[in-house]
Amino acid sequence: MEWSWLLVLVCPLMMIFMMFGMKGSHSHGHGQGQASPSNVDQGVQQQLSELREQNELLRREVEKLSRKPV
Repeated sequence: MEWSWLLVLVCPLMMIFMMFGMKGSHSHGHGQGQASPSNVDQGVQQQLSELREQNELLRREVEKLSRKPV
């Protein structure tokens, strides 16, 4: 009997189990070198505000370019 097909079936199953195992490890305490959730939230909020400013500048520039006569 050839067992090579068994590896084809076992590989995806092992990946599923490993993904569930890693998911559980993320909910534990923060180690050294990791940012706390409040720092991460502040960083995300800062990036979001910067992106909004850039978006507004680009929107204004597009409006200016669309108003110019051809």
